[in-house]
Amino acid sequence: MNRSPIVATALAAALSSLFAASLHAQDLLPKAPPQSRPVVIQNAILHTLDQGTILGGSLWFDGGVIRGIASPGQALQLPSGADPIVIDALQKHVWPGLIAAHSQLGLIEIGMVRQTVDTDEVNDHSPEAIAAVAVNPDSAAIPVARSNGVLTACVFPIGGEIPGRASVMQWEGWTNEEMGVLQDAGVVVDWPAMPDPRGRRGRGGRGPGMAMSAEARDPEAATKKARERIEEAFLRAAAWGQSKTADAATPPDLQAMAMQPALRGERPVFVLADELEEIESALSWTQKQKLRAVIVGGRDALLCADLLVERKTPVILTGVHKLPHRDDTDYDAPFRLPAQLSERGVQFCIATGEEFAHERNLPWHAATAAAFGLDRERAVAAITRDAAEILGVGDRLGTLTVGKRATLLLTDGSPLDLTTRIERAWIEGRETDLRSKQTELAKKYRQKYAQQSQGK
Repeated sequence: MNRSPIVATALAAALSSLFAASLHAQDLLPKAPPQSRPVVIQNAILHTLDQGTILGGSLWFDGGVIRGIASPGQALQLPSGADPIVIDALQKHVWPGLIAAHSQLGLIEIGMVRQTVDTDEVNDHSPEAIAAVAVNPDSAAIPVARSNGVLTACVFPIGGEIPGRASVMQWEGWTNEEMGVLQDAGVVVDWPAMPDPRGRRGRGGRGPGMAMSAEARDPEAATKKARERIEEAFLRAAAWGQSKTADAATPPDLQAMAMQPALRGERPVFVLADELEEIESALSWTQKQKLRAVIVGGRDALLCADLLVERKTPVILTGVHKLPHRDDTDYDAPFRLPAQLSERGVQFCIATGEEFAHERNLPWHAATAAAFGLDRERAVAAITRDAAEILGVGDRLGTLTVGKRATLLLTDGSPLDLTTRIERAWIEGRETDLRSKQTELAKKYRQKYAQQSQGK
């Protein structure tokens, strides 16, 4: 097709702009090599999160795994001939790396550029899609989160009723395969919400002269149909699994195959639900299907806390920094929710619920919960130990425990405090570079003002 010179020039400029935007959004830091020598951290305050806090303790790791922990007066048992790197922490703090339990980090680079957004598939039901496959290891947002202690995240696909499967990723590595901790963490289900009983509609609506769709005329019926479609998808997958067990020659079905671990109870089903009715109906459905549920969102979790405890269903709270949902709710209800769930015995962890570029704010969400009644150690556990357990990686991450991955932080204070500096960090034994675009820009503009002051 022939184009005029003006159109061709405009198209070339647009493509050039798109390419430049993608290029500038890339992380230019080299990846850390695998651990080559044992590392010993001594004279530290070890926050183990499962065996209490050890003052003046020592820890060593090798091959990416924590090999030993010692209290003051105890000696670490290193193998003979070991040539360790010794770090005298001088009473600084060692913590497990922070875990963002619900994130799109690595799936989005520039929100306004569709080509850099890889969060969803075309179909409403895509359980065969795994989020890890779409993660960009060179995302410029990853070092920003990492510099504030967020070393691991569970990446969720979004869009559609069954958008895919979540993946637990560590933020160090050359490829998304190398970064994977648990590629298939569980099937994600966006449980349809019933319409607001007060008659409020969502964003948008009919414009002048636009015909109202059948779903708009009866949103409650539309929600019921959507729930039936989800249930039917799981029933079909279960039927395929039974057929495959009975007859090995059963033709493969990628969607059904992807759902088998959840149907066998080996993986949870992450159910996105906030309202009380959503949570209750989702739990009723998962019980009927004999599925292991994790509620993601959980804004009304307190209203059904007893049910959550009875069903042993954990909750990923997507954000503490929120406004109250209802006009008659106390302003600080979202801030107090973690403490209230803890008092009621509900298993939960804290995620940000924010845009992908703001995952660095994870410790501040936990800090706000601590300021409004949640025990401070419990608040740290909500973004480390408890997050790891809920995501199915508690045997590898979340605490300072012999045998777990050496994914940890060395700091000068609590990660919940704004003034705390993350001084060093290791991901599976690799010492990671804590620089980011933001830290480099800060250095750049400090030079500007230093030059101005020298010129006076």
